[in-house]
Amino acid sequence: MSYMYTIRLQPMSNKNMKKTGVKKSRREIMQAVRSKNTKPEMLVRKLVHKMGYRYRLHKKGLAGSPDMVFPKQQKIIFVHGCFWHGHDCLSGKNKPSSNREYWGPKLKRNMERDKENQAILKAEGWKVFIVWECETKDQDVLSKRIRSFLK
Repeated sequence: MSYMYTIRLQPMSNKNMKKTGVKKSRREIMQAVRSKNTKPEMLVRKLVHKMGYRYRLHKKGLAGSPDMVFPKQQKIIFVHGCFWHGHDCLSGKNKPSSNREYWGPKLKRNMERDKENQAILKAEGWKVFIVWECETKDQDVLSKRIRSFLK
């Protein structure tokens, strides 16, 4: 007689990690960070779609592979994470305490690349709008800013 067992895997939360003693490596944590379809990006996309605008996603032929492209209006929206792109809010000013030799230049290079990409896009005739992760908390203010940009 053979028995079949089903093992149910659940994502590990901090609470589970403490109980089981399992700790994710820094590598596993960083591999889980997404560059596309993040929560702030999805919020902005839903908001813009609800306003009636249609767009293209992550256009590879453009500098920086913009999150949202409005070809008819020649306009682009980037949704930036405050930490990763060096925003001047509380989250953006938060710097890693360990491995500073790695993180300092990496985050600085992200900000330099953003400026380079925006300059290229503007030279090609695109209008660029940046939505910061911290700005997605107030949907009313954000929708007014986006609407005025897209008009």
